[in-house]
Amino acid sequence: QVQLVESGGGLVQAGGSLRLSCAASGRTFSTVTMGWFRQAPGKEREFVAAISRSGSSPYYADSVKGRFAISRDNPKTTVYLRMDSLKSDDTAVYYCAATGKNGVGRQTGWYDYWGRGTQVTVSS
Repeated sequence: QVQLVESGGGLVQAGGSLRLSCAASGRTFSTVTMGWFRQAPGKEREFVAAISRSGSSPYYADSVKGRFAISRDNPKTTVYLRMDSLKSDDTAVYYCAATGKNGVGRQTGWYDYWGRGTQVTVSS
């Protein structure tokens, strides 16, 4: 089992920045792949970014590439999502996800554990 708790969401103006954090517990952190997803009202949950166990391989959705950066601190058992140049389309609940599977996936079904989410609202 892995427990995930997100933090760092909030209200920000378009063009601004936020950093989300996800604290993990319950399993050796370096053995899980981590991901970030988001869900806007009336839309399906979508992939944002993911990072391999070692942190050497980040992956991004095209919609956030060049603006968002995922990273992880294995000793602190935390994964981060730095979001810059935010747009109103980025408004959503952001979820942290984890899996013990080897490799990185972009589908919600790839991940076994989920946090409760943190709201990000970008005002235009």
